[in-house]
Amino acid sequence: MSTVKLQINTKDHKYPIFIGSGLITKLSKLLKNCSIKFTKCLLVIDNKVPKNLVKKILKSLPKKKIIVYIFKASELNKNQISVNKILSILLKKNFFRNDCLISIGGGITGDVSGFASSIFKRGIKFINIPTTLLAQVDSSIGGKTGINSIHGKNSIGSFYQPSLVISDTIFLKTLPKREIVCGYGEILKHSLIANKKFFLFLNKNFNKILNLKKPFIEKSIYKSCLIKKKVIEIDEKEKNLRKILNFGHTFGHAYEAALQYSKKLSHGEAVMLGIMNASKFSFNNKLLSKSEFKLIYDHLAQFKLKKKISSIKLNHIVSFIKKDKKNNNNKINLILLKKIGKPSFDLNFEIKKIQSFLKKELVN
Repeated sequence: MSTVKLQINTKDHKYPIFIGSGLITKLSKLLKNCSIKFTKCLLVIDNKVPKNLVKKILKSLPKKKIIVYIFKASELNKNQISVNKILSILLKKNFFRNDCLISIGGGITGDVSGFASSIFKRGIKFINIPTTLLAQVDSSIGGKTGINSIHGKNSIGSFYQPSLVISDTIFLKTLPKREIVCGYGEILKHSLIANKKFFLFLNKNFNKILNLKKPFIEKSIYKSCLIKKKVIEIDEKEKNLRKILNFGHTFGHAYEAALQYSKKLSHGEAVMLGIMNASKFSFNNKLLSKSEFKLIYDHLAQFKLKKKISSIKLNHIVSFIKKDKKNNNNKINLILLKKIGKPSFDLNFEIKKIQSFLKKELVN
């Protein structure tokens, strides 16, 4: 696959996503083609992005006033303090709304930068250059921004669409294998909620995808983005259908929070564990057939992730599940599967039922 373009068309905003290799050497051209102009630009760069790629980006940008802020991205730094540092730079350097903030990094960098962009003078131009597989297939699409608090993951945030997303696969070659697995978790999620044919493609080719083989990795990114595009164009603000994108996340986010966002468990690994839980819960509640549950279970079992949550206490997990932002009452809202490709949302369960289910899951 050569460079492909996806156009996101929400009710209030339209923007393109470019997917390809070597796009960071063509930034001036892409900005010009998208009619994006600015006088000043703040680059918020994840400190893990290789310096040689940062140099290529700086060389490729228009000759404007560019300020660089290196951000130490981590779940623990995904907070209001980090947002305030970015806002302080924008204010001190007298940025205007028609100036620009560019995020260069993974999902955490994009979330923090996007949130800062949304609240600076009620909205500054925002461009996202996601550098991890997870960010390229998930967090860079759809306009969700957010930071963590002591009460849970992404508990403070906004919906704020970027002006442009540039997903360059050149970054993926610099990532450790675990980061690729992390992104794969979201690709898998998209297949399970929307497209069984895509799931079967992943099931057959996942080793090639994890090893970044062409054209398998590009096809997976494109198909994943296409699924998310269709969902957010119908429901930008997560009032209805967009809730299906949280499949596996109720359990996954609770594991992350209970482990205090430690490196022991990445977001993608937590999501895959959550997918396994949600699939089994679907099967236990006679929504998902045994044969389809086995397909999902066997696929996920190859990643051997279950031991990563063996040390978590049940009451810690449950306390965070109770705080999940999808809950609208004292019951727990779960996204489950009726079939691979056919999710069911707005299903609410008593906390005791979830507790009983997890008790068995954690000891097995």
